[in-house]
Amino acid sequence: MVPREETGPEHLPGAVGGVTRIAQTVRRPTGPWTPAVHELLTYLHDNGLRGIPALHGFDDEGREVLEHVEGRGVPIDREIVLDTVLVEAVTWLRDFHDLVDGFRPEGVRTWRGPGAVELGADQIICHHDPGAYNWIIQSGHFVAMIDWDMAGPGRPIDDLAFLAWTAIPLYRATPTSEVARRLDLLVEAYGEWGPMTVLEAVIARMTTASDRIEAGQARGDQGFLNLAKVGEPQRTRDRVAAFRLRLPEIDAAL
Repeated sequence: MVPREETGPEHLPGAVGGVTRIAQTVRRPTGPWTPAVHELLTYLHDNGLRGIPALHGFDDEGREVLEHVEGRGVPIDREIVLDTVLVEAVTWLRDFHDLVDGFRPEGVRTWRGPGAVELGADQIICHHDPGAYNWIIQSGHFVAMIDWDMAGPGRPIDDLAFLAWTAIPLYRATPTSEVARRLDLLVEAYGEWGPMTVLEAVIARMTTASDRIEAGQARGDQGFLNLAKVGEPQRTRDRVAAFRLRLPEIDAAL
């Protein structure tokens, strides 16, 4: 059931186009990936995962309707999240990965990134875009992960690497001592891999992200085309190249 519309529409901007807020809902354009994403979100909701928006079907314009999660986003170019928020988000990510490991849809599903594929035996369904810009913060705490359009098959470390890229953050010249300290917090909170394993995964994951943006632009996906306005995918490729140069110094600090 779609909640009653009590206020007029408000556009909430974002790099891929943003969403429209109406009352306590957000409205988003759909795509071939939407049924698979809704199947995933329904599974997560039914199995008790906290911190995800509830689904409310579709509106008269064919847009998907989701719960508007109260709180604020993270302006990652102007803010580095607190240590406590970083740990809370990583802990949530581990909870999500542990739960979604039981979501094993049979047959082909269509996802926004890879298209129509089957879930591999060694894969889970990842969020694939758990950057800090998709976190909701409320009263100084992480409370939700939004924007599930990029969900699809992958490895758990892919999500952790993407999170580290924006939340430590690794995509800009953060002081090496801070990178090492916050990376230790991240790997301890997730409890699976060592810091150098995560750092190596960052290079692979963000290279894949750049390639997926380029492929999406080539096939005319409007969300990916919108990213060209902020210089993607070359911006990320340049940042990955700079990060590679900093790796020996970070390694020495760990």
